[in-house]
Amino acid sequence: MTNNRYDVIIIGTGAGGGTLAYNLAPSGKRILILERGDYVPREKANWDPQVVNVDAHYNAKESWLDKDGKDLHPHTNYYVGGNTKFYGAALFRLRKEDFGELRHHGGISPAWPISYDDLESYYTQAEKLCRVHGNRGEDPTEPAASSPYPWPAVSHEPRIQQLSDDFARSGLKPFHVPVGVMLDEKNPHKSRCIRCNTCDGFACLVGAKSDAQVVCIDEAIKHSNVTLLTNSLVKRLETDSSGREVKSVVVERNGSLETYSADVVVVSCGAINSAALLLRSANDKHPRGLANSSDVVGRHYMGHTNSVMMAISKCPNPTIFQKTLGVNDFYFGSKDFEYPMGHISFVGKLDAITLKAGAPAIAPNFTLELMAKHSLDFWLTSEDLPDPNNRITIGRDGKIVMTYTPNNLKAHEQLKSKLKQAMKQTNCTMHGQECHQGLFGRNLYVGQQIPLAGVAHQNGTIRFGHDPKTSVLDVNCKAHDVDNLYVVDGSFFPSSAAVNPALTIMANALRVGDHLMKRLGVSETTYAQNRQQDQELAVSR
Repeated sequence: MTNNRYDVIIIGTGAGGGTLAYNLAPSGKRILILERGDYVPREKANWDPQVVNVDAHYNAKESWLDKDGKDLHPHTNYYVGGNTKFYGAALFRLRKEDFGELRHHGGISPAWPISYDDLESYYTQAEKLCRVHGNRGEDPTEPAASSPYPWPAVSHEPRIQQLSDDFARSGLKPFHVPVGVMLDEKNPHKSRCIRCNTCDGFACLVGAKSDAQVVCIDEAIKHSNVTLLTNSLVKRLETDSSGREVKSVVVERNGSLETYSADVVVVSCGAINSAALLLRSANDKHPRGLANSSDVVGRHYMGHTNSVMMAISKCPNPTIFQKTLGVNDFYFGSKDFEYPMGHISFVGKLDAITLKAGAPAIAPNFTLELMAKHSLDFWLTSEDLPDPNNRITIGRDGKIVMTYTPNNLKAHEQLKSKLKQAMKQTNCTMHGQECHQGLFGRNLYVGQQIPLAGVAHQNGTIRFGHDPKTSVLDVNCKAHDVDNLYVVDGSFFPSSAAVNPALTIMANALRVGDHLMKRLGVSETTYAQNRQQDQELAVSR
């Protein structure tokens, strides 16, 4: 039993758990990382759209339930690195205003218990860790930053540059999307990233995307004090007799149950599975679920309102790496719609095979193949608002039950309208205004009724705050009810904003990591020396 005792146990290896493990690794403390899945196998299928997008080969092989008891098949991934293995690596800071109370058409987006300034330095650290490429000052809604992006923005390919120029001429302020890829455009022969068309939605076969496995877990486990156990599903957390401390973590591994313990236990399974774990860990002291005296665990689920819109033009779009352009002019509203609308950018370039999995209406005289060759593939994100009735619960058979009713939809419809209007203002030098053939929605649904991005951007189920009656976690993401339990995935969000949550999850994990090092009594000198050794070794490699 002695060997199963650790200083810290981290459950999950995604944006939160992976980043925390990276941050704590030089501390010298004995750290155990538990991952329910394994590494994504490196194989040619990683880059095969039929295998990835149509067959859903890498998706979790499980079903959840909707509120009516019907099966749902989540688009989520259980691997080292979590969902970051398949994300598009668009790494945005939340806007400064997102941390305060905002009035939306559909209601109020609540204030956070911390401000943007509390997180700014950690955003900077996270951007450096993830090699984020971008240009400060282009995005009109971008908050102030203490340093430039660590790498220059990924350049637009000609068709995207043409669109950017068209948008600028129409009065918009297009910008380069901040992207976490290991690309060196000045030295392409040395660049790990080859700027391929299988980044967004695919695992990177050459390890050139800044996912949590590559930049965090792989680095953390180089330390002898850090242990990673894969294929290790945490079944429940057990407390001592007082209910104030997690005394054991029960793990199903290799067909049998194992028990581990630690001074600090950190949950980072994703907002849905983290809530499910706490609910499954109910006991006499925590009858509604672990750390759930507030009855907030599982509630206020958010995942954004998202759409993929294909703009079809007579001009072809031979772009390979498309995810470089963004528009935030309507993020906080416009003259004719005073409420926040959201964010416009791109998904990875769609192909005919992928379109078959969720085929949109066919443009006149266009086959799916022609549509793919002539499409500009937009990604639109609007904020959904926290609703206590949008929640994660556990059914009688132990399955996750997801109850979700979309809200704030008027804002998303307005955002679509703004994009349609912007596209009508573009003027092709070859075809004039006749180049634009229309805007078509691509089906976002996989299986039955869970929107694809509704799971990818999951947050809000274990919110943090000052009041134990209305929140589960304090401002350091420690449970109000349990003295050694922390949560560092997107569960802690009180609101969802309208940009990808990944960088905010990473920045917060770094912030919580600093708090934990103080709690664990880690010497700043020892930590700095160990981190310096890490950097020197990285340079020598």
